[in-house]
Amino acid sequence: MTDLKGKTALVTGSVQGIGLAIAEALAGAGARIAVHGLATAEEGAATCRVLDAKGAPETRFFDADMRDPAAISGMMDDIAAWGGADILVNNAGIQHTAALADMPAEKWDAILAINLSAAFHTMQAAMPGMAERGFGRVINIASVHGLVASKEKAPYCAAKFGLVGLSRVAALEYANQGTKAAGGVTVNCICPGWTETAIIEPQIEARAAAHGGDRDAGIAELLSEKQPSQRTSDPSEIGALALWLCNPVAHNVTGTSIPVDGGWTAQ
Repeated sequence: MTDLKGKTALVTGSVQGIGLAIAEALAGAGARIAVHGLATAEEGAATCRVLDAKGAPETRFFDADMRDPAAISGMMDDIAAWGGADILVNNAGIQHTAALADMPAEKWDAILAINLSAAFHTMQAAMPGMAERGFGRVINIASVHGLVASKEKAPYCAAKFGLVGLSRVAALEYANQGTKAAGGVTVNCICPGWTETAIIEPQIEARAAAHGGDRDAGIAELLSEKQPSQRTSDPSEIGALALWLCNPVAHNVTGTSIPVDGGWTAQ
């Protein structure tokens, strides 16, 4: 069991999907949670109540625009005043698919800003404090598209490949901070493949309809070209992995990119 009592975790993009599942896992281990997302104050408060019920001793909601370095800086200053982030999960991200020739420049700029540059800004703000305390965990939610490419995803792949590279550099720079007993400071990427979130639900429903409403058959067809297991992951499974990475026993697991992809990147 991982005990995170006394630790504070910032999880960006944590009002839904993978981010929420990770926040729930960390809350269940006793961490204070800084909730973040593009949501109304009421939606943020509702997420905080969910995490309180999961075991978080304290929660706060932040709505910083991750395209804006000044907004990120303000959020990180507020979290520093709250005691600082011992655990930083960069999960916030957006996607837009189009051929390279047709990709709008504004989409490239937004995807790079949110999916990559925002992680640089949060890490730069949080990691010196982690080193001072001798414990820190940065978990960047990359993607299989940080390891392999797909058509019509130029900015997404560029950002996720960049996030993997950024994580490796930070892991090296902080590898000797802290002790085995304290847990050290580590930086890792989790690289999910197909994961059941609201984003892919319309695709699942369309494929299931073509198989007479058989959801499992629809998922298998959807995944058949990429994910050999033909099974999706549940966001809670990503949360369980993130929680394990926070355990002091994972002090020597750093600079890695861990696929959760049913064999996609093994091909």
